[in-house]
This record gives sequence, structure tokens and C-alpha cells, in this order.
Amino acid sequence: MHLTFQKCINVKASKLVVTAPGHSPNTDGIHVTETQNIHIQNCTIRTGDDCISIVGGSKNVEATDITCGPGHGISIGSLGAGGSFDYVSNVMVNRAILTETTNGLRIKTWQGGSGYAKNITFQNVEMHNVRNPIIINQFYCDKKEPSCSEQASAVEISNIVYKNITGISVSEEAINFKCSKTFPCHEIWLEDVNLARQEDENVKAACDSVKWTNQGNVSPSC
Repeated sequence: MHLTFQKCINVKASKLVVTAPGHSPNTDGIHVTETQNIHIQNCTIRTGDDCISIVGGSKNVEATDITCGPGHGISIGSLGAGGSFDYVSNVMVNRAILTETTNGLRIKTWQGGSGYAKNITFQNVEMHNVRNPIIINQFYCDKKEPSCSEQASAVEISNIVYKNITGISVSEEAINFKCSKTFPCHEIWLEDVNLARQEDENVKAACDSVKWTNQGNVSPSC
């Protein structure tokens, strides 16, 4: 971690520049954990891992005018590792540019955990050659020999908004919602989302166990 805010209240972090090689492992730019009422603004982050990671016990988080890339994008989680209870709520990401990142806007949780990720809005985001622009993964597992089959419990994911998200996806699956059958993702809202590939290559959405609504132009769509 380059910069960590842990168990903090009422934080303003602005005009920060974080730089590391794109191949450097686990070099999160700004890590927010167990922190409330934090506003991150006008920051440029180039790393080998998440530009911004927001994890358990965090709420009322705003990130505005963020430039990210290279890196793994902007992430909520991971949450629920080792069967733990985790929560993140009331997050607003507004005005971000992501360039050549592995992921764009990601929510990741472990099977077997509990808790919630809710009331999260991503809006006014530009993607430039991003591999996985929009992704929710309730089967996250970073073990070399994973045992990540679906379990009875999961971190609940609800009330997630994607609004005015545009740009170019490197992969065919520009939207990937991989949610639990026992705890489906619900209240997922997409409004004016337009993700394409270069040279008009095929682009699609993969949507498993998700209850979603769209408005305006949404492409690709579940």
C-alpha cells in the first residue's frame, strides 16, 4: 500500500500523485479501511494494483476527479475473506478516467463471508482500453490452489448504480456480473452505459444471478 487510511473519520485527500510500475505487485495506490467520511479528489494514481481500494468497515466515501492507470482500477473489496463479516456502504465515485487498467469499476467478495456492499454509485467515468470495465465478482479468490466453490453464505450486494459510463473495452465481456445463486446481486441500476471495442468487434454482457434495471442507452446489456 502506498497510502492507507485506517480507522479514520473526516478525511480530505486531494491533489495526490502516486506512481509505481505497472508490473509491481500489490502496490495499491490509496487504501481505505474502517474509515468514515472521506473525500478523495483530484488524484493521479499509476500502480500495479488497485488505484483506489475500499474495504471493510468503510462508509461515506467520495472519490472525484480521479485519473487511474496503469493498475487494477477502482475496487470495492475484497470483502468477506475467511468467513468474516464485512461491509461497505455509501460510496460515490464521480468523474474518473481509467486508462489501460486490468479492471475498471470492480466489486469483489469471497464465498462464505457475510455482510453487505450497498448504496454505491459510479458515474461519469471514461474507460480507455480497459480489460474488464464493469465487474461484480462474488466468487473472488486469489489463492494459487483455490477452493472457491459456491457456499451457502455470501456478502450481499445491492443498490449499485452505473451512470454515464463510456469507453473502450479490451475484452469481449465489457460487463460481467458474477453473483451468488443464494444471495443474488439486486437493485443493480445501469443508466447511459456505452462500452464498445475497437474496430467494432463484438462486445457483450455476462450476467449471472443478478436483478438489474436499465434506463437510457445501455450497451452491452444483460
